[in-house]
Amino acid sequence: MNNIEEIASVHLGKAGDGSVVKPYVTPDKVDPSLLVAIPRYLNRTHYNIEESSLPFRGFDTWNCYEVSFLLDNGFPVSAVAKITYPANSKYIVESKSLKLYLNSFNMDKFGTTVAEAKANVTRQILSDLCTVLESEIQACLFTNDGLAEHSPIDDVFMRIENVVDVDKIEFPWYNEDPSILQMVPNKNLIPFQVRSNSLRSNCRVTNQPDWGDVFIYMDSDFVPSLESLLQYIVSMRKENHFHEEICECIYKRLHDKFTPRELFVACLYTRRGGIDINPVRASNTNLLSKYAGNLMTPSIRVKKTMRQ
Repeated sequence: MNNIEEIASVHLGKAGDGSVVKPYVTPDKVDPSLLVAIPRYLNRTHYNIEESSLPFRGFDTWNCYEVSFLLDNGFPVSAVAKITYPANSKYIVESKSLKLYLNSFNMDKFGTTVAEAKANVTRQILSDLCTVLESEIQACLFTNDGLAEHSPIDDVFMRIENVVDVDKIEFPWYNEDPSILQMVPNKNLIPFQVRSNSLRSNCRVTNQPDWGDVFIYMDSDFVPSLESLLQYIVSMRKENHFHEEICECIYKRLHDKFTPRELFVACLYTRRGGIDINPVRASNTNLLSKYAGNLMTPSIRVKKTMRQ
């Protein structure tokens, strides 16, 4: 299948087609066949992003809050899974399929102690995702409520809504258009570091709204005016795309229009279905480490933003 909607809707009912959709029954054993992989190139063609020469490096971090499995004595262990894989992987995993896959752990037994069971579950997740996505995967399970949490993104980004008068700006665009971005000189040649919590897009398959925070860093002679950048972010409001695609779209538009020396874009989306998805793209690995080191490290548990 080469149609994204067809691939991604494998586990979704088809309302209105006259058929009867059988209720889903969670299996009692882990079922890797539930995982659905979507080729990244299908999301990138529209933005002229070439798989053979990506204009960015990056990763996707998935925080999964509804993970549970059994000890051999039947005791249920509850955990949070943090899963990270690179932006150059051949596939992304469809979120509903990941949720159903993780649910298949619920009634399966993995060891006599919590530590043993956690290790076995982590190995199973890594093995299954590596096979399906054909990429290196990193994962960590957290079961300790008292574990320290760290900021997902370095807190040096100025919130646009705090420095522009949103009451006096018109927002007539609700579909993405790079012409909205207005170029202004970066007079002091200082890094442009901004964030906004006005990001909203919609699921490509279900049309359900996805809410998020966007973080942008640019080292460039020219930058977008704050008003036009906010208008552009708001223009995603009626776009139907996956989270990863929204992040790469913003990155590619800024990359093409402003030719920055360095560029970093992160989109931290709110939790839906027990999972939040956080794509990050940057022009070099130093930016990834500097601004999103906590987010990209599986063993570090991160705090949620207000939107999450």
